This record gives sequence, C-alpha cells and structure tokens, in this order.
Amino acid sequence: MTAAMSAGRSGFAGVAHAEAVGRARELVPALRERAKRGEEERRMLPETQADLHRTGLFRMVQPRRWGGMELDFVALVDIPAELGRGCASTAWNVGNLAVHHFLMALYDERAQEEVWGENPDALIASGIAYPQGQARPVDGGFVINGHWNFSSGVDPAQWNQLAVTVRDGDKVVGHRMCMVPRGEFEIVDDWFVLGMKATGSKSVRAKDLFVPEHRALDMSLARGAGDAPGLAKNANPTYRVPYATLGSHCLVGAAIGNARAALELTCDHVKARSTNYTGARMRDFQTVQQRVGAAGARIDAAQLIARNDCLIGQQHAAAGTLMSSEEKLRLKRNLAYTVGLCTEAVDMLHTVAGAIGIYDGYPIQRLFRDAHALAGHFSFAFDAHGSTWGLVALGGEFASPTL
Repeated sequence: MTAAMSAGRSGFAGVAHAEAVGRARELVPALRERAKRGEEERRMLPETQADLHRTGLFRMVQPRRWGGMELDFVALVDIPAELGRGCASTAWNVGNLAVHHFLMALYDERAQEEVWGENPDALIASGIAYPQGQARPVDGGFVINGHWNFSSGVDPAQWNQLAVTVRDGDKVVGHRMCMVPRGEFEIVDDWFVLGMKATGSKSVRAKDLFVPEHRALDMSLARGAGDAPGLAKNANPTYRVPYATLGSHCLVGAAIGNARAALELTCDHVKARSTNYTGARMRDFQTVQQRVGAAGARIDAAQLIARNDCLIGQQHAAAGTLMSSEEKLRLKRNLAYTVGLCTEAVDMLHTVAGAIGIYDGYPIQRLFRDAHALAGHFSFAFDAHGSTWGLVALGGEFASPTL
C-alpha cells in the first residue's frame, strides 16, 4: 500500500454521497489536463490513480467495515458522471473498479479477508464474458482456462474477477466469477483502439489455474434474492441490488460525463468564436442554438433515466422484493437507450465545430471517439436489449441463468 492510499479499514467510512461527488468534481480540471497524455500512454496515469486513492472514490460502494463509503448504488452513476467531465476513460475505470468492490461484498468472508484484509485499497479488474472462460469442478474448487477481452484498468489491479462457464462434460452446470490474484493471470498488451485508450482495457488469460471454491462466486446468488454468502456480514440492502441487471450502470456515467464535457466545451467555443468567412457570431445561428439545446436535453434525460433505474433497484433491495424478468430487462433496455442519447448529443456537438473538429488539438474530437468507442460495449447494444424487453413485453419467454 502506498502513501497515497488510505489508512485501511477506517479510511472512508464517514464520507457521504454529496461529499464524494464533490471530491470527484474537484478532480475534473486535473483530469482534463491529463487526458491527452493518458490517451497517449494507453493507461490510467499514476497521478490519477493516486488522486482516486486519496479521495477514496474507488471505494464508493465498498462496505464500511472494510473502510469503504458504502454509498447507495446510484453513486455508481453520479460519481463517474462527474469524473467523465474531465476524462471518460478515468470515469469508466472508476465505475468499473468500484463495482467490483460491490460484487466482492457478496463473496465468502474468506475471500473478502484475502483481498481486503491485506489491502482494503486493492483494485479489482474483471473479465466478465462467461463464454470466454471455462471451468471444470475439482476437489475444493475449479480449474479454469480462458482468454478475456476488455479487462479495464488491469495494469494497476492486484486482483481480477474472471467469469467462467462451468461444465460437467458437455453440460453447463453453472456460472462463476473467479477471484484471481495478480501473479496468476497474464496481461496481453493488445489495447490499440479508436477511443477510450486511457482505460488500458487489455486482455487477460489464464491456463489450467486452480481457484478455490470460496473465491468462485456462484452468480446465480447475485440476482438480488439475498442468498449470497457475503450478505451474512454485509447486511446493507445495497448489496441486494441485482448485479446482472444493474451492474453495467457503473459505466453509463462515463458516457454522461463525456457528453456533458462536450456540451461545456462547445458552449465555451461558440461564445468565443465568429465564423471565418462572414464574421457572424456562431451563437446567433439558430441551427447552432438548436443543436446545443437538443444535445443538452439528451444528456439531462440520459442522466435522469440512469439514476432512476438505480433508485428502483435500491428500492427493491431495501424492501426485500425481487423484480420480475420484464422489470429487469426494462432497466437493461434503458441503459442502452441512455448511452444512445449521449452518443447522439456528442455527434450533434461535434458537428457544431465544423472543419476545426477534425484537428487533434480540438478536444471534442477525442470526446467524439470516446463516445463511439464506449458505445460498443455489449451492455449498450439497444438492438439486443430493446428487442429482448420487447419480446417479454409481448408475451414471449426469455431465460437467463444469471439474470
């Protein structure tokens, strides 16, 4: 643990939601200044990591008994949405790494002690696509193999949560999220991409690796029913929010913050600029006004929808009630829709720039690339999630072992 990290279990237990959001807001100028260099280095910069450890923002939903803030689930939208105004990649990594603390709270107490007992500031990356990992049961646990793409923030991570499909011969018998320490997985440096470069979302792989049972969470226990082993000591209803339904909401803040940054920078640019050919002020063009207005409305709507979804999940968790499949799929549909709104907003604002928008020195070109890069995440595919909800709403059947 470095000096920039917290003082362990007592670190951030007293930090409230508003203060945490304020800490994120204070980092925005520094994140904007560092964004270009983070993109060039294809990673989360060390000084940014230090700031995030110092402020405790990685630990926004970690249990208080381990020194975390234990905020309500909506913090996973609000805090990355602020950070995204400075750097979408940083917002993405914070939301992603933070939600792994949420999931860690569901694990057997022995696994929590192994991870947080040694270092409550530990960063946990992930590979979440079950088909990319395979596991077979053995005495005391599982042997896993796999190659997982998009392990965001993996370079500084001390652990990785790797998703596997468990098979008994040809039969699928379960889905597990396996906690693997840094020395037991390999990082593949393949993150050469269009946008979101500073997430450092490299691939990882593991071969014939034994994972003990207590570090292999049965993901059928993370659906909100309150039967996950970690809930015996982590009793806050927040940890009953269904992970497969709302887990990816931790990423939408990056899209919202990125779009809001595009709006802020566009307004600053338009206020200062006249056209080169006629000398007319850009702010007097009604088309520019309309695009700025339409973009702002989309961003506000996206944030309201995403926050409301988290509040719905929190309300069900507090009441001890389970959402129906249609309700869960509606929230997944909404998530994809909100990111679409943010992408549309950025596209509108990038158009306002005109020819200057193609220059590397114009910051919105990076925001444009980041918007389209992050929108490729499978959780944001409206064709998939919109149609799935539509199928169930129309009386069709949909089954998922982890939903």
